[in-house]
Amino acid sequence: MQDGKYVILCIDDDTDILSFLEIVLEAEGYVYAGAASAEEGLKVFKEVDPDLIIVDLMMEEVDAGTGFARELQILQNRAPVFMLSSIGDNLNITTDYNSLGLAGVFQKPLAKETLLSVLRAKLPES
Repeated sequence: MQDGKYVILCIDDDTDILSFLEIVLEAEGYVYAGAASAEEGLKVFKEVDPDLIIVDLMMEEVDAGTGFARELQILQNRAPVFMLSSIGDNLNITTDYNSLGLAGVFQKPLAKETLLSVLRAKLPES
């Protein structure tokens, strides 16, 4: 937390997605931290100690999101991690997201109401 607000780390190579997340999260009183790659995301993770993480499955490399999630496990991350995917329900066929320690998967395009509902459920009111 920063100044009594939850910090949400968002990692996606699509600047439109990051802009959407930044606008929605800040409007709802969250602190937004963003990164455009898995590598940059790891650096930001270490700097901000996020309360929740949203990471795109396919970025600069096809499985960059899963690699990032594995790195978080090595770093003993305790924040819920949500994968952002355009392949949706087929993700569980190609990726064992339980073994990655994911709290869930968001389907692109991400609806504001879905995002906020999940955040409210995962992050208790401060």
